[in-house]
Amino acid sequence: MFDERSAGIVLFREESGKKMFLLLHYPSGHWDFIKGRIEKNESLKQAALREAMEETGITDIEFIDGFEEKIQYGYQFSGKAVRKEVVFFLAKTNTKGVKISHEHLNYIWLEFDEALQKTTYQNAKNLLMKSKSLVFS
Repeated sequence: MFDERSAGIVLFREESGKKMFLLLHYPSGHWDFIKGRIEKNESLKQAALREAMEETGITDIEFIDGFEEKIQYGYQFSGKAVRKEVVFFLAKTNTKGVKISHEHLNYIWLEFDEALQKTTYQNAKNLLMKSKSLVFS
């Protein structure tokens, strides 16, 4: 049983024939994808879309079929261990401009190999690797 469940998006766009992936810079210092808690009565995809809009201002999001990946991890909050599960989807946008929220320090659009190097955690790198065949098909 998980203490917390979230939904997120590995978001990419095309620019001059290149695939560019969006990474957000979190206050704790890491670079990762859009994600956030699921609110009451929200589906996973509704939560992912809402988080994308809140964190980036991006609303033109098209989910790519065949990608729904779960990651699990733990962290400490107020001295208590928290078990978390995040379900990620793969999606495409045509929007380049990002209106970063107060929850993040910065953002960057990077090509696949650069995004793979920039992501901080192995689970984010694994998500990116799993998306590769669908993005570049």
